[in-house]
Amino acid sequence: MKKNAFLFLTGGAVYPALEMICRGKTDISMAAAGGLCLCLIDRVCNHTMRSRPISVKCFAGSGIITTVEFVTGLLVNVVLKQDVWDYSALPLNIMGQICVPFSLLWCVVTLPAMGLCGLCEKASFLAE
Repeated sequence: MKKNAFLFLTGGAVYPALEMICRGKTDISMAAAGGLCLCLIDRVCNHTMRSRPISVKCFAGSGIITTVEFVTGLLVNVVLKQDVWDYSALPLNIMGQICVPFSLLWCVVTLPAMGLCGLCEKASFLAE
């Protein structure tokens, strides 16, 4: 339980920080999405898919992040009309909420995410 809480809080801090660096702004919903993504990447990529090739894990991580981003976007941007992000100008987008260029970027982001999750697995202070 400690590890999951740590991963959620870490993802919830890192993702908005990256947005601040890259876009100059963020939203609280990005903290929730980042925390959920890191927990799911740990569960799926580092455990369920443990014996799979790294490339398969990266595409799975991208799928996780893209799905969380799409659901979050539908809720925050479409239903609540907060306009946190809009990928409409990017190629191969769906409803302006997700797009292929960012999904490919999420493949790369999955690598350090899996590494962080792996380090947490070894940290004695996060023992369940």
